[in-house]
Formats: sequence, structure tokens, C-alpha cells
Amino acid sequence: MGKEAATDFLIIGYGNTLRSDDGIGPRVADVVASWQLPNVRAIASHQLTPEMADALVAAEVVIFVDARQVNAEDKSSFGVTFTALSAAEDAAPNSFHISDPRRLLALTKQLYGRCPQAWLISVPGVNFDFGESLSEPARQGVEVALRRIRLLFTSQ
Repeated sequence: MGKEAATDFLIIGYGNTLRSDDGIGPRVADVVASWQLPNVRAIASHQLTPEMADALVAAEVVIFVDARQVNAEDKSSFGVTFTALSAAEDAAPNSFHISDPRRLLALTKQLYGRCPQAWLISVPGVNFDFGESLSEPARQGVEVALRRIRLLFTSQ
């Protein structure tokens, strides 16, 4: 078992907060952390790292939150998606850079023999230029993601 205290839910929001909508994941994680719910832990990070495997193995459910670049003209792509994830089958055992949640799940399974149930919330973004503010579609997507996460916690 990992060094982390056991939690029911782990939220990992990742992305670059200095690249406008790419900061969606950390913003969602920061809001969830501010709720201070029991048995819920939230991590805001620039990127996924191998060290996060300790936190993953201590959780029953992990929810990754990331931005998804969409075309501003294609309004049909603006939906927030909620996708079940499993450990990557082809993850290299000595990989030091983890860019995909499935690879982090695979590393957790390799190190600890188990990994949590996992989901990816993908929030659409249209502006990935330098800046710290979110576009309107990204702000709306963040609100949708937070509502879905809150519903998950209240249904338990």
C-alpha cells in the first residue's frame, strides 16, 4: 500500500494555469479542495507525475480533470465528457514522464498490484494562449464538471 492516507475519492486536475483554458483541471481541483469534504482529496498539478501513484493506490475512485482543445466554431464539441479509464496495456515500466492518466494507472498497478476505479472529465477549451483567464466556454465547462463531481459525492 502507498504512503498516502486512504481516501474514497481523489480528484487530480492537471494543466498549465498560465495557458488560459489549459488551466481548467487545476481550477476544478482547487474548487473541490475548497469544499473540504471528508474522504475526498484534490490535487492541482501542472502535469501528471510518477509520484502520484502513491495517492492513486490510496483511493477507491480517481477522477482526472483536463482541458480538451476544441474548435470555437464547432459548438457541437463543447460538451463536457466523462469517460471511464483503465490502465494502459502498453505502458513502459521505466517511464519517468507520465502524460496520460492511463499510463499513471498502469504504473500504480505495476508498483502496488492494484489501481483505483478511474474516470476522466474532459472539459472543452478554445483559448490556449498565454494568460490566466478562462474563455466563456471553458468557464461553463468548469461549472458542469463541478456539478457532476458534486453529484458523485452526494450520491454516495
